[in-house]
Amino acid sequence: MAILVDKRTRVLCQGITGNQASFYVERAISFGTCMVAGVRPGKGGIRHLGLPVFDSVAQARQETGANASVIFVPRENSAAALIESIEAEVELVICITEHIPVLDMIRVVDAMKGSRTRLLGPNTPGIITPGECRIGIMPGEIFRPGSVGIISRSSTLTYEAIEQTTRVGLGQSTCVGIGADPVHGLGFVDCLELFREDDSTEVVVLVGEVGGSEEEQAAEYLRDIEYGKPVVACVVGENVPENTRMGHASAIVKKGFGTAQEKKQALGSAGVHVVASPVSIGQEIRALLQSPGG
Repeated sequence: MAILVDKRTRVLCQGITGNQASFYVERAISFGTCMVAGVRPGKGGIRHLGLPVFDSVAQARQETGANASVIFVPRENSAAALIESIEAEVELVICITEHIPVLDMIRVVDAMKGSRTRLLGPNTPGIITPGECRIGIMPGEIFRPGSVGIISRSSTLTYEAIEQTTRVGLGQSTCVGIGADPVHGLGFVDCLELFREDDSTEVVVLVGEVGGSEEEQAAEYLRDIEYGKPVVACVVGENVPENTRMGHASAIVKKGFGTAQEKKQALGSAGVHVVASPVSIGQEIRALLQSPGG
């Protein structure tokens, strides 16, 4: 089992003829992902990377049965691409594009109300279920099938968490990059709920950073339920000065809000095993699973 994507997921790519899209779609295909179509307005009828290209998402879904879409579209057109997928009732949409204007994303969130679409991103590295499906820009060669679910705001630190879990022989069930923009789709709590119901996931890792409130929301969620699986968290940015905007749009530290220390305290009070450094993740997980209550 896995969450959100597996070998049955049928994926289309919006913006498939672009350089970045072509690069990553080729790698998704070589990984074994079931890529079924591309979408590029005005290019309908051609084939690209061996896949049929359609003028619209609705056409691509009707012809191929695609149930997921990955978006490699310039930021000025990304909101329209997202809304097109929502209106076509694509079940899962992964938006790689970064720096989409906040007001555009508010329109997207409004369009999602009452829809069947789940959104991952924007500004996400994507999602991967090792051995089954890879959507996005994560390097597929560093993964191995296993029992650790990973949810991360940071692309780079996702890969460190993966390395640490692989090193102790556990591997990953599914890895999800939720993105770090202030207005986005699935968050920590959504993914925690999905991993809780996934029988193949024994432990969940949260990789957080300064700014926003994702970590505090996760802490509140975990504090109120019996989760049933150990959760390990690493929050980076402890030395970031207050009133500083970092590279990610929501990584803004204000006085008394959004600091790494506050996030660690919130998660720790909810029973999460908080580690000081990403390099401790694997060791902490192994110790938890080997303990009598693990």
